[in-house]
Amino acid sequence: MASFRVRGGKRLKGSITPQGAKNEALQIISAVLLTAEPVHIHKIPAIRDVLKLIDLLADLGVQIEKTDEESYRFTAREVNLKFLDTQEFKEKAASLRGSIMILGPLLARYGKGKMPKPGGDKIGRRRLDTHFVGFQKLGAEFHYDSATSFYTVDGSKLKGTYMHLDEASVTGTANIIMAAVLAEGETTIYNAACEPYIQQLCNMLVRMGAKIEGIGSNLLKIQGVEVLGGTEHTMLPDMIEIGSFIGMAAMTQSEITIKDARIDMLGIIPDTFKRLGVKMEFRGDDIFIPAQEHYEIESYIDGSILTIADAIWPGFTPDLLSIVLVTATQAKGTCLIHQKMFESRLFFVDKLIDMGAQIILCDPHRATVIGLDRAFPLRGISMTSPDIRAGVSLLIAALSADGDSTIHNIEQIDRGYQFIDKRLKQLGADIERFD
Repeated sequence: MASFRVRGGKRLKGSITPQGAKNEALQIISAVLLTAEPVHIHKIPAIRDVLKLIDLLADLGVQIEKTDEESYRFTAREVNLKFLDTQEFKEKAASLRGSIMILGPLLARYGKGKMPKPGGDKIGRRRLDTHFVGFQKLGAEFHYDSATSFYTVDGSKLKGTYMHLDEASVTGTANIIMAAVLAEGETTIYNAACEPYIQQLCNMLVRMGAKIEGIGSNLLKIQGVEVLGGTEHTMLPDMIEIGSFIGMAAMTQSEITIKDARIDMLGIIPDTFKRLGVKMEFRGDDIFIPAQEHYEIESYIDGSILTIADAIWPGFTPDLLSIVLVTATQAKGTCLIHQKMFESRLFFVDKLIDMGAQIILCDPHRATVIGLDRAFPLRGISMTSPDIRAGVSLLIAALSADGDSTIHNIEQIDRGYQFIDKRLKQLGADIERFD
């Protein structure tokens, strides 16, 4: 198990470019299974989950050519469906939650698919019902073997239909879209997720020949077509990385420029950090964060305590709540962090409390952060990363703390942030990786 050793208290300086969006990559790469023609994708992040999905596609027979450091050309001309019956597929797919994203394309193009129950972050229960109910409404039949935790799906007669999703699941919406684009007739999806990643997927599929209306809204209409062609696609910068760098700059009193941020696709992320008192300037498509010794949390007009809660897009993404929480520890003022969507994502705050942060964990979903305006700097400790986002939050805390910190289980961080230690070193961070 690899670890980071971080010597905190150093101010960082310089520019950093966010990687391609992980959450977009998993669905975009899966979509190459929808066509026999080449699909050229750029800005693919070199992180574990994405590389494991690429490896899984290679096992399925997809021809893969790396054309640049962050670019790949995929050609799914001949897909070996027999690989789905192997123990190797079961083990690889079960270890990667994103593997569920290949099911929609397989049902659409080949009329069948198999999938073991996938794994993923330990951040609370994340059900797959939205995916499966959507496929069933399109006409797919599911068979689940509880002894092997394996799903077998017959999608040989997919037909367009109307569906109202009970939750606006991003991955569920993406999977249903990919199944519907080749289904017979029209599919209407109401309460669809409308995150930028879904918009990117839809726009890519349209370039491949799909017929999709309502892109960017929660009401999508998809007219099935017989075949899709190839295309070229460039992924958005990762909004979670961008938010993480904003919080890191504030915590470490650093002057940082985030390059090529696609500010137009960030929603309320910049404004949410501004409510914590973090200053920033938009310079073209770059975000400049000046060094700040102090930043103050806003209160509501009536003087009550600010609450920051996650919500489906265009609300504030749950993946950044842990970053907001750790950033608030060194601000002046108090705020309530309300994590509505996952019941275990706040359980890393005990490590921040050990570092000296003033946090009251009200229940599994709410934490009150009392910012003391750097009166008591965080102190370095030894800790373990429980998941991707909490791990980066702890890394940000360690970078700002007095003394040395050790963070174990950094494989979790590597799943979401490519070469993060090397990139932070270029900004002046004192961070070392060791086994």
